[in-house]
Amino acid sequence: MKKVLLCALAAACLAGAAPKKPKLVLTIVVDQFRYDYLTRFQSEYNGGLARLLTKGAVFTNASYIQVPAITAVGHSTILTGATPSISGIVGNDWYDRDEAVRVSSVSDAKTQLLGGSGPGSSPHRLLVSTVGDELKIAGGGKPRVIGVSLKDRGAILPAGHMADGAFWFDPKTGNFVSSTFYYRELPGWAKQFNAPRPGDKYRGATWLGHKMPEDSAKLFPALEATSFGNELVEAFTEQVLAAEQLGTREFTDLLTVSFSSNDYVGHTYGPDSPEVHEVALSTDRLLEKLLLAVERQVGAGNYLVVFTADHGVAPVPEVNVARRMPGGRIDPASIKAAVQGALVKKYGAGEWVAGHYDLAVYLNQGLIAQLKLDLAEVEREAARAIQALPHISRVYTMEQMMQGGGLRDTVSQKVANGFHMRRSPDVELIPDPYWMLGTGKGTGHASPYSYDTHVPVIFLGAGIRPGQYHGVIAVNDIAPTLATMLEIETPSGSIGRVLTEILVN
Repeated sequence: MKKVLLCALAAACLAGAAPKKPKLVLTIVVDQFRYDYLTRFQSEYNGGLARLLTKGAVFTNASYIQVPAITAVGHSTILTGATPSISGIVGNDWYDRDEAVRVSSVSDAKTQLLGGSGPGSSPHRLLVSTVGDELKIAGGGKPRVIGVSLKDRGAILPAGHMADGAFWFDPKTGNFVSSTFYYRELPGWAKQFNAPRPGDKYRGATWLGHKMPEDSAKLFPALEATSFGNELVEAFTEQVLAAEQLGTREFTDLLTVSFSSNDYVGHTYGPDSPEVHEVALSTDRLLEKLLLAVERQVGAGNYLVVFTADHGVAPVPEVNVARRMPGGRIDPASIKAAVQGALVKKYGAGEWVAGHYDLAVYLNQGLIAQLKLDLAEVEREAARAIQALPHISRVYTMEQMMQGGGLRDTVSQKVANGFHMRRSPDVELIPDPYWMLGTGKGTGHASPYSYDTHVPVIFLGAGIRPGQYHGVIAVNDIAPTLATMLEIETPSGSIGRVLTEILVN
């Protein structure tokens, strides 16, 4: 009897030592937030970012391991752990060879927008599961999973296929909208949030000397490129928390929030601008406001936070040149013109380019088949034409990627990780460091270089060992780590590892 009692006591102690599962997992993504924004502005943070940096497990060398480094690809990676080669999310947009049209990562003609007009969006192009999907499966559908963002892809892709809802901002109406993929009609509480037209309060407001328009048609898009856009996201997220009572039941819920204004600001003004500085400080304040709202609802020790970004950003080329660094702009039209010109010269008249997005060039495979040409040969001709242009570092063809890629280095590995046989382009180019595709002012991101791929990864909450961790990790490691902590199946396409170094038990 004594032995039985001792065994029972030991079992009870072990059970007591096991970390309890959080009532809520809060995944926060800041769109276009380079890692160095944490260090450059750290002394000025006194809100949510300060809390994450001082009390969380902070990875100082986390990166994306694929190209292109853009919004849809980043958001699809965080809670799937998959690369585009597996997830199928190869860009914000791509040329769908089956449909013979340009599609977006979340476009879905079978759905309708709720709260606005026009077609809706869904995760149907995502080929793998997310942490939220696995959570729903393990919990028999009971856990609640919801995504929020200014952008449809920022709300939809992290939340996954089985999400209870995804909401994003419609700059045409000023509403937070959703899709018939999730609901028959917009939930009453969302209509209640939209009813007073919360964006209207910013009419004529000034942000860092930038005055907001009075006209709605101009006001709502303008809000996105200021801290005001993030304020709307935070306010709507608090509405979601309260209305859906997330984290108040016996199972774990998942809320994904993507703050998109940082991206709009960064594109417009560049990473060295006062505007990027200010939107970072505003993000710090808004995150603290959101964390306090979560604590009021679920309790201080009952939630887990994951903080990251979907990509970084390049310096404005003109700023770089002024400080004697490399950089410049490549007109995207020159890429298409070079390919079109070379193929017309070689094979005769025709529309040889079906689509050109970011670093990707899609050839007109229908025309190539009609003329009974060898696709691999045409790809090589196109690649040679692009490679001959100034400031193109290297070019990859589909045939080359199917045979294992080019140079054996990290750039080629990132290209391989981004290659999906059915969806990737016939030709993909990589510009020289600090050179970008685009004209005009501002800056962009897509490259395999560190300024575009090095991002924060921070975990905060029960069961997490705080501190700085300097080892190299991939953003893909977030998903399997969460799956392990939540005791659910690892998402189907995950290639990451469990970050055991931050787990208390």
